[in-house]
Amino acid sequence: MQSSSIPIDVKGSVAALELRSRSRLSAGTNKPAGGFGPRTVSMSSNGGFFFHGRSPLRALGLARVMTMARIEAIFASKGNPRRLTAQAAATPADDLEDVPSDKIKEKSSGTVLPYVGVACLGAILFGYHLGVVNGALEYLSRDLGITENTVLQGWVVSTLLAGATVGSFTGGSLADKFGRTRTFQLDAIPLAVGAFLSATAQNVQTMLIGRLLSGIGIGISSAIVPLYISEISPTEIRGALGSVNQLFICIGILAALVAGLPLAGNPLWWRTMFGIAIVPSVLLALGMSFSPESPRWLVQQGKLSQAESSIRSLYGKEKVAEVMYELKAGGQGSTEQDASWFDLFSKRYRKVVSVGAALFLFQQLAGINAVVYYSTSVFRSAGIASDVAASALVGASNVFGTTIASSLMDKQGRKSLLITSFTGMAASMFLLSLSFTWKVLAPYSGTLAVLGTVLYVLSFSLGAGPVPALLLPEIFASRIRAKAVALSLGMHWVLVLGMFYTRRLA
Repeated sequence: MQSSSIPIDVKGSVAALELRSRSRLSAGTNKPAGGFGPRTVSMSSNGGFFFHGRSPLRALGLARVMTMARIEAIFASKGNPRRLTAQAAATPADDLEDVPSDKIKEKSSGTVLPYVGVACLGAILFGYHLGVVNGALEYLSRDLGITENTVLQGWVVSTLLAGATVGSFTGGSLADKFGRTRTFQLDAIPLAVGAFLSATAQNVQTMLIGRLLSGIGIGISSAIVPLYISEISPTEIRGALGSVNQLFICIGILAALVAGLPLAGNPLWWRTMFGIAIVPSVLLALGMSFSPESPRWLVQQGKLSQAESSIRSLYGKEKVAEVMYELKAGGQGSTEQDASWFDLFSKRYRKVVSVGAALFLFQQLAGINAVVYYSTSVFRSAGIASDVAASALVGASNVFGTTIASSLMDKQGRKSLLITSFTGMAASMFLLSLSFTWKVLAPYSGTLAVLGTVLYVLSFSLGAGPVPALLLPEIFASRIRAKAVALSLGMHWVLVLGMFYTRRLA
C-alpha cells in the first residue's frame, strides 16, 4: 500500500508532541508504535505537519493521540496559561499562539526582571498622575486663582482622563509601527513635558495643557506596559509578572499620597509634587534604551537576527534556537499584514475583541471608582477624620490584594480569580448597603461601612483589578494584539471619564 500524507496543522513543540505520542502508542513495548520510525513527522511549508505512514487511518490516529496528549498536558496543570494550538489547516496561522515546549521551564542564564522593572516605571507614573491631584487640588486652585471656580477645578482633574483616552487609542498603533521599546521612549516625552508644565504653571491654561499631555502619556503606558511584559515574560511566570503592572499602579498612587504629606506646612509644595514625575519619566526613556525589544514583534517584522539578540538578553544564549522555533511555529512569523482598526470589528475578530472590552466594562461598572471616591466620607462616619489616613488604608488594601493576586495568578488561573473577585465585591457592596439602610445595624454602621469598603477594595485587587490588563495580550491573536489591547483600554478610559462627569453633574 502506498504511503499517504495527511496535513494536520498542529503548532507547538515537535519534540514534545512526538515524544508523548510515541510513549502512548508504544506503552509496554520496546517497539516503535505502528511502525512509525523517527522520520514519521515532517513539517510542511506553511508550518503544519505531515504524517507519513502505511495508511491514512494510522496517520490520523497518531495525529489524534498527539493532540490528546497535548490537551492532557495542558489541563493537568491547573491555571497554566499555555494554549492548545491544534487547529485545522484552514485556520490563519497568525491566530495561533505559541505553546512553549517543556524545555522552556529549564533554568536559563538570562533574566527578564530588570526589563519588567523598567516597564513598570510607566505603571508607577500611571498611578502617580492619577493620585497626585487629589492632595494638590486645593493648593493649586488657590495659587492659580480658581478656588471659587469648581468647573475649572473639574477640568484640571478630568483633562488627564481625556488625554488618557486619546493616548490609549494611539498606543497600539505606535507599538505596531515603531516597536514596544521605542514607543516607551516616545511616551516619556508627554509624560515629562506634561509634568514640567504642571509644576511650573502660572495660569490654569498651562496647567490644563500639562495635564492633557500627562494624560496622553499614561494612556499610552496603560496600553503598552501590559503588552510588553506579556511578550517578554516566560510562560510559567507570566501571570505573576503581568499582575506586577497593577501592583506598581497602586504603588504610584500611594507615592502620590506620600508626596502630598508636606503640603500642610508648605502650600507651594504642590509644584514639587508634579515635578517629581519628571524623574521616572526620564528614567523610563533611558532604561528602554538598554532594554531588548519584544522578540514577538521583531519576528513579526521579519527581523530575525535582532529577535535572536533580544532572546539572548532575555533568556540566555542557550534558549535562542528553542524560543525562535516556538515563535515561528506559533505563527508569529506570518507574512499577513497587521490588522487595521476596522479589522477588529470584522466577523473574524469581533467576538474576542468584545470579550476584551467587556472585561473593562464590568470592571468599571462594578463601582470601584465610586467606592474610592466616597471612601473618605465613609471613613468619617466611623470617626476617621483624616483624609490621608482613609486614603492610606484604601491604598494599602489595594497593594496587599494585588500582591496576593500576583502569587496566585499562575496557580489558580485567571478565571477563578475573576470569579472570586467579583463575588467578593458583590458581598462587600451588600454589606455597605446594609450598613447605611438597616436600622438594626445603626450603632455599628460606621464600622461596617469601613469594613465593607476595605473588603471591596481588597476583592477588587484580587482579580478585577489586575486580571483584565494581563488577560488581554493572551487572548488576542498577534496580528491584532496591540490595537485590540489599545481599544479595550480606550473603552476603559471612556467609561472612567463618563463616570467622572456623571458624578460632577450629580
